[in-house]
Amino acid sequence: MPSPRSEAAPRPETGPHPEAASNAEAAPRPEAAPRPEAAPRPEPAPHPEAAPEVEAAPHPEAASNPEPAPHPGAALHPEPAPHPEPAPDVEAGSVPAPRSEASPEPGASGRADPGQDTATPSGLAALSLPYQIGAALALAVVAVAACVHLGMVFLYVAPSNTVTKQHGKAVDEWIYPEFEQNWKLFAPNPLQQNIGVQVRAETRTADGGYWTTNWFDLSAEDGRAIDGNPLPSHTQQNELRRAFDFYSSTHDGENRSTGLRGALAEQYLRRIVVLRLGRDDAAGRGGVLQRVQIRVRTTNVPSPEWSEENVSTAPEYRLLPWWTVPDGEARGGVR
Repeated sequence: MPSPRSEAAPRPETGPHPEAASNAEAAPRPEAAPRPEAAPRPEPAPHPEAAPEVEAAPHPEAASNPEPAPHPGAALHPEPAPHPEPAPDVEAGSVPAPRSEASPEPGASGRADPGQDTATPSGLAALSLPYQIGAALALAVVAVAACVHLGMVFLYVAPSNTVTKQHGKAVDEWIYPEFEQNWKLFAPNPLQQNIGVQVRAETRTADGGYWTTNWFDLSAEDGRAIDGNPLPSHTQQNELRRAFDFYSSTHDGENRSTGLRGALAEQYLRRIVVLRLGRDDAAGRGGVLQRVQIRVRTTNVPSPEWSEENVSTAPEYRLLPWWTVPDGEARGGVR
């Protein structure tokens, strides 16, 4: 038979195990309770008291990714507790705002402040220095040309003065023919005359004879075409009249050219009347135009009844010389 169990001899006292000291320092588990029959363990050697750990408020970002619990052995070398931060007041059901980092000093990180103007330069400022100089020169040339043109136009339409008397030829060369101006529609001197352009021709007939036609009143033909027409053409209203104005401004009273543009004005007026005679079949069947002569009939517009001005209404005629028609124009070369 087995002998009765003798009481267990007390265990010899031993020094504290290193890991036991760490276990003693570790926080007790809430679910573990001390055994009542276990003998109390001797108190371990006193360890320097560490600063009390203050439970820091959880970071908003750490709520989703919790860090693992520290290893029990980490208590041997406790880290100093971080400075406690006050927990933000978060209402129930609301998401806490993320903690903003400290804003760096202006210019410390090299990034522009939100209010700083970071727009890239535009216009001339975006060009390099050589291109800026070229653009400035081009603008200067345009500005000078515009000023010269405005000055020339002003001298042309201004009354006769010392400048126009000395440099009238240069002004005319600049203005004609593209920039011609006149005051004949408005004041100070509107037209007060009726001007009619008439023409006759010397033709060669098909049998070799020559004969002269009667006068064709070309202005009267244009008047009949305009009368009653709600949309008359520009040629019917102005072509013949402007051609004679061009001729009279480049010739004197003796029909002598006063400038380089006199020959051009004569050729322009001749081609218009030859074209009109061709439309009217002035040469007849088989006939060819040889020469043309223009006559201008001028009649003053009668003054109104309430006016005391008395003007003569008798027509005045200006007879131009005979102009030879070139063969190309005589045979229908004018279009």
